[in-house]
Amino acid sequence: MSTEKTYSPIGVFDSGYGGLTIMKEIVKELPQYDYLYLGDNARAPYGTRSFETVYQYTLECVNHLFAKGCHLVILACNTASAKALRNIQQKDLPNIDPSRRVLGVIRPTTEVVGNFSKTKHVGVLGTTGTVTSNSYPIEIEKFFPEVKVFQEACPMWVPLIENNEFNNEGSNYFVEQHIKNLLHQSDKIDTVILGCTHYPLLLNKIKQYLPQHITILSQGEIVSKGLSDYLKRHPEMDAKCSKGGSLKFFTTEMPHNFDEQASRFFGKEIKSEHLQL
Repeated sequence: MSTEKTYSPIGVFDSGYGGLTIMKEIVKELPQYDYLYLGDNARAPYGTRSFETVYQYTLECVNHLFAKGCHLVILACNTASAKALRNIQQKDLPNIDPSRRVLGVIRPTTEVVGNFSKTKHVGVLGTTGTVTSNSYPIEIEKFFPEVKVFQEACPMWVPLIENNEFNNEGSNYFVEQHIKNLLHQSDKIDTVILGCTHYPLLLNKIKQYLPQHITILSQGEIVSKGLSDYLKRHPEMDAKCSKGGSLKFFTTEMPHNFDEQASRFFGKEIKSEHLQL
């Protein structure tokens, strides 16, 4: 009888490229696992879409990852985490397979943010969809009810990043303006969450306009440590995740369109395959 373990990668989903900044940190933290990334680039961006549409698209992609053997899926997308995660966890998983799990990127950050802030005034920079969902204030209140949360939607940042304009002079205005708008809401903000997985690519620009005393929380490292902790606390899930150290990438767009951009987000060359939804 064969004792060979079934291929069961950890699935990482995003509407496009941003989730690769999360996956990059997860792979660094937990290199031994198999990973399968799916970017729904053909239907991106999700940030401006309705709750119902984001939920339907996300559920469809999660089901594709389940079909490819994933028992655990990370929604490495703030919009999907804000608009779809709760429904999928509560309504869909019990019917699909109660032993499978879908985790998001908002909760790990909100569980720790209060530990970084002395003034208990925290800022969030995110997409319009994430900010209007109020997911960060709602989740932060559960863990740190004393923390005041101030949000600023930055609708131009993702297009600047995806069009490779984020290092150009022209992007300075948009970065400076949104940071000014955020800090104008409270002069006590001492911690800022980058509430979009694209924003680490803007980190150097953001640092130029944020005062030095403000701590910037980027999600990749927090989510990767959170996942490591989750797998230690859930050995039954850890046992289901295969450990061959492999990486596979899928996109709903054409692979040649995806690979160059994706490689910039992931920090190394990527060769993806097309997934037909």
